[in-house]
Formats: sequence, C-alpha cells, structure tokens
Amino acid sequence: MAYDPASEIIDAVGGADNVESLTHCATRLRFQLRDGDKADKDTAEKIPGVLGAVPQAGDRFQVVIGGGVQNVYNEIMALPSMSGARTATTTADSDADIKARERAKGPRGKNAWLDTLFEYLSDSFRPILGALLGASLFITFMALMATLGVIPAWNSPGVTLDPSWAFVNLMWQCVFVFLPLMVAYNASAKIGADPWVGFAIMAVLMLPGFTALGEGVEKTPLFGFEQAQVAIVQIWGLPMPIADYSSQVFPPLLMAAVLGPLYKLLKKIIPANLQLIFVPFLAMLIMIPLTAFLIGPIGVYVGAGLASFLAAINSFSPFIFAIVIPLAYPFMVPLGLHWPINAIMLLNIQTLGYDFIQGPMGAWNFACFGATAGVLFLAWREKDKDMKQTATGALAAGLLGGISEPSLYGIHLRYKRIYPRMLVGCLTGGLIIGIGSLVLGLKNGITTQAFVFTSLLTIPAFNPIGLYTIAVLSAFFVAMALIIFSGYKDPKDKAAPAVAGAADGSDVVGGVRDEAASVSEVAGGSELLPDAGATRAGGTATAGAATATAVAAGTATAAAPKGEGETTEVGALIQIASPLDGNAVSLDTVPDPVFAGGVMGPGVAIEPSGDTVYAPGAGTVVAAQPTGHAFGLKLDSGVEVLIHVGIDTVNLKGEGFDVKVVNGDKVETGSPLVVFDRSVIEKAGYALITPVIVLNADAFDTVDPVKLGPVSHGEPLLDVQTKA
Repeated sequence: MAYDPASEIIDAVGGADNVESLTHCATRLRFQLRDGDKADKDTAEKIPGVLGAVPQAGDRFQVVIGGGVQNVYNEIMALPSMSGARTATTTADSDADIKARERAKGPRGKNAWLDTLFEYLSDSFRPILGALLGASLFITFMALMATLGVIPAWNSPGVTLDPSWAFVNLMWQCVFVFLPLMVAYNASAKIGADPWVGFAIMAVLMLPGFTALGEGVEKTPLFGFEQAQVAIVQIWGLPMPIADYSSQVFPPLLMAAVLGPLYKLLKKIIPANLQLIFVPFLAMLIMIPLTAFLIGPIGVYVGAGLASFLAAINSFSPFIFAIVIPLAYPFMVPLGLHWPINAIMLLNIQTLGYDFIQGPMGAWNFACFGATAGVLFLAWREKDKDMKQTATGALAAGLLGGISEPSLYGIHLRYKRIYPRMLVGCLTGGLIIGIGSLVLGLKNGITTQAFVFTSLLTIPAFNPIGLYTIAVLSAFFVAMALIIFSGYKDPKDKAAPAVAGAADGSDVVGGVRDEAASVSEVAGGSELLPDAGATRAGGTATAGAATATAVAAGTATAAAPKGEGETTEVGALIQIASPLDGNAVSLDTVPDPVFAGGVMGPGVAIEPSGDTVYAPGAGTVVAAQPTGHAFGLKLDSGVEVLIHVGIDTVNLKGEGFDVKVVNGDKVETGSPLVVFDRSVIEKAGYALITPVIVLNADAFDTVDPVKLGPVSHGEPLLDVQTKA
C-alpha cells in the first residue's frame, strides 16, 4: 500500500514552524531547524519509508529516505503548513533575527563547527553528484572498450582517438574540466553569496586567456610540491602564480568561504537601493585579484599537500594503506569526513593521472553492500516486509550506483551486530589488495585513472581489474555470509512483534504507527488489547466474548472468563458519537489487515451514506491530514479517536476532499471535519468504509460498539468504560 510520509516527517522534526530550511541530497532530507531539541529521532525512524535519522549539532537534522528522496521532498514542500512556514520565514525573520536567536541559544555542542564544515563540503558537492556519477559511467565504458581492444589506451599521453570516440571522451571530460565552476556555484550559494558571482570569479582563472599569461614561462613547484606546478608572471609588478585550475576543488571552496562573509559585509554597508549594482561589482573587484594572486594558489598548495601526504603513506606501504582505508571509511562516512578525501581523489587524477584511494575504498563499499545483502536474505527468510523493502532499495543503490548511505543509515547503524561483521569484510578486501599488490609488485596498489563510484558497473575502471574484482567480491561475500550465519538482530530485536509485516505500509495519522508495538509500549509490552467484540452487560464488564492480543509477543490468546456470578467494579461510561451517516459494521470487515486485526485499536467501521465527516465529541484536532483522508482528535473526555476516511485514500493526495479544520482547532460534537466527493473516491477504486478507532484503549476498561446497523451522525456509536 502506498504511504505518504510527508506530514509524519514534519511532525517528527517538531512541526513546520520549527523548520528553518529544507534541502535534500541523493538520499537524505537535510533540515535546518529552529530548535533541534524538538526533533525526535526515534519517531522519525518509525515512519514507513524512512531509512534512518541523524541528529546533528547546530540544530541540523537529517532524514534518510533513499532513492525516492526527491518525491518525498516535493510532497513535504507541497504541504500547506510548509507553505505558511516558508512565508513566515521570509517575511518575519530577517538575517539579524535569525542570528540573534542562534546567539541566544549558545553553542550546541563542541563539534558544531565540525558539522558546519562538513555540511559546507557536502552541499558544495551534493547537487553535482548526478553529473559525477554519469561521468564515471562514461569513463568506465571507455575503460572497458580499451580493455577489450576496441580502442587504444584512451587516456595515455600521445594517443589520438577517432573523432567518434573522441566525442564520447568529451562527454565525461566536460564534468571534470569545469568542476571548479560547479563547486564555486554550490559553495557560494551555501555560504550565502550570489552563486553566479562565485561562478564568475572562478571562471576568470579558467579562461584560456588567463592560462595563456603563463605561456613561455618555465613552471616551478609551488612551495616545493611537485604536484603543484605553476608559472610565475608579473602582474602590476606583483608575482602571480598561473596554475591549471581544471578539476581543482580546493581553490573554489576557499574562494567561496571568503566570498560569503565579504558579500554579507557589503550588503550591510551598501544602501539597499544600490546593492543590486555595487555588491556584485565590489565583490568581484576584490575577489578576482585576491583569488588569482592568493586564494587560488593556496588552494592548489593545500590540495597538493594533502595528496602528497596520502601518496607518501601509500608509497611507503601500499599494504598498510590498502588495509587502513577500508577499515577507516565505515567511520568516516557517517561523520562526513569522506568529502575531503573525494576532493583529493579528484586532485590525484588531475595531477598524477591516476588515483590510488578508490581501489581500497571499493573494499569498504562492497563489504557494506554485502552486509546489506545478508540482511535482505534474512528478511526474505523471516518474511519481514519492511526490512525487505529497505534492504532491496539500499542494495540497488549500492551495487548499481555505489552509494552507501541508504545501507549505512537505513540498516547498519541501527543494528550494532552488523558493524563488526562488515569490518571483517573490509579487512578481507583490504588484505587481498595489499597482499596482491606486494605479489604483483604494484608500487601504487590498485589504481584508476578516473573518479568513479565504486559499484558493479565501474569495476572495469580499475587496474589491475582481476585483483580488484577478487578483492571487492571477497569483501562482499564475507560480510554477507557473516550476517546470514550469525544474524544482525540482538535477542531483544528477535523477540519484537511479528505483526509489523501485516501492516504492509498502511497509512496512519497523528504519528500513530501501523504496528502493535506502538499500542503496547505504555504497558511495557504486556498490555492486552481487547477487540471490538468485547461486550458489556448490566454495567458489568465481561471478557467471555472477548479475545485479547498479546501485543508484545505477537501471539493471540483468549481472555479467561470470570467465574459465574463474579463481577468487576467499573468506572464511568463515555459515549462517542457517530461521525458519519451510514451503516455501522464490525471492524473485522474492513479490507485492511491493520484495522481489521485491531492493530490500531478497537472500534467500529462505518459504510457512509453521506458525504460529510463530523466531530464525534467535543475536543481538539491533533492531526488533520492535509489530504483529508484521516483525522486524529483528543476529546475532552480523554479519549483519542482516529477517523480514517476510506482505505488507501491517501493516494488521492487530497483530490475530492474539502478539509474544514486544521491542527489545533477546537471542535464540538457535530462540527464538520471534511466533506468528501464520493464519486472521486469510487472512481479511483478505493473503498469508502471508514474505521473509527480508539487509539488509547489501554487507558480504559472496555471499548464496545453501541450497536451495529444504520446510524446517523451524532448518535451514540461507541461505549468507552473508564477504569474503576
């Protein structure tokens, strides 16, 4: 069943009013919140479709979705509550207001600056990941053609390709040659400057005319680094280093980091009516010479220094390097520490003509994907539908795209037994690469001449391909086998309810999960949930006709009847009115296993004859879905009621529903909640039957239908007996 998690996710992060801004990457929603303490990690991770949640310092919060993140992002931004939040942020909160609020909170942890740094790096690369992935597949294709002898060694010096193949080669070169411009645009936008101004500043250093300034001048190592060759020319009597900035990433990152504060300063001191002209002009006037003379060369120097450091380690011992990298990456990726390494990979290719990091990194990636494959195997064997969905999506993203985040956040970081077994796979792959490099005399280990995502599709890009293939497949199958044979769940996880699979992703409302566990948690997993068939007689609560679901154990047991003549003291009687005109039927007739099985709670269902849903009592609307398909109310009596209009009607995305209330509204018995168009729902093929559920039944003694059959809105529908 389809499920729209947008409203649930917004509730989990503290509501739309708590959202400062929202962006997304290839797999994750990235929230900047007003108050990070309001976000609930556990609640977010229980939402169907959510693979994981990652709280961060600085009021940041990430929700891992996987490949469908764009759709979820669009659905969230389409919520009426988010539209209001965006307007409020734009009109009510100035930059000064936001700064003042952040200063008032004080530091949020000693690592807030670190989060800020890696968010900057991440968001500078995130929007171009698709282009990088596409380019990496072009490179892999060219490498495969060269391996098969179809074309000569396409990237060797002096090789001239046929124009047709040369054109194919340009398809990936365009991404890497102009990568500094893409990074400059993204980094400038992230830092709060005009991204096109950042683009223009970096573009000056990439003009053929700028490079031509160094023609005929002997190149020398910058500060002694052989990888940083520059030509020194005199400009206005000052020495300017002329370097090849294509594929460089550190110069645009450093440039944008300086441009951001300068841009804000200029906007602060220049009158608003002159900012459109003079802020970009002065920013370019200052930053172009500063970048050409100082920032650009420093970026080249920093990149060359880091690359030389790692190259020295690899040259000293490719064996050690091949082991350390795959064992370090599982801990670097969750912290975002892999982003600087990605930049160094690109620099290695630009300066050395090859990279030596991606080969060992492949051992980590394939061990990660192998662990996910092991979890998928067990999920199929255990018929765990939720985990099958999660693991299938994560494995596809990994093996085909080389993206590890869905596996990491959706599965591995949730189950502590996975990491040790995955690390064995990493070690296996690293050892094979290290030993193989010694045996084959590979002084640089496994190398690749292109920046690629380590997946099944990019294996041909590595040299030697045979050693790399053996290493990554060994890492994959070792991790997979260890997970299959030892399991990934703790004993307490294995004893969790087995009813989640029956939910099958059913839509829910108001943060209520489609699992029995959510109903029983308040009783420590031992509460018994009476079904809608429980009866009352003469004010005496009897359990003879009732069944009970042992929720925590996931097993059904019959409640023992009282002895003959034995009675139990009862509390007050609360009556819940019918919210609809129609025909009341037992809950087990609902064509949905979650409602029919009483997983959400006891109640009745109504086959509506009218087109309006009314409040069943006086209280507060705590969850009014913008799609109109479901409402959660907390009545003044303390009863929490869920009214779910039709089955799977969430798929209509609000079509045919005219919602009359919003969250927080006070209602009286008979207040209209929504008017629905029967013809729209029926034409779409969805059932109109409407479950009316008491969500907090464990707080009461019994929940019984008053009668079944014809009923009008406002008439008594459910009797709720309070505990004595």
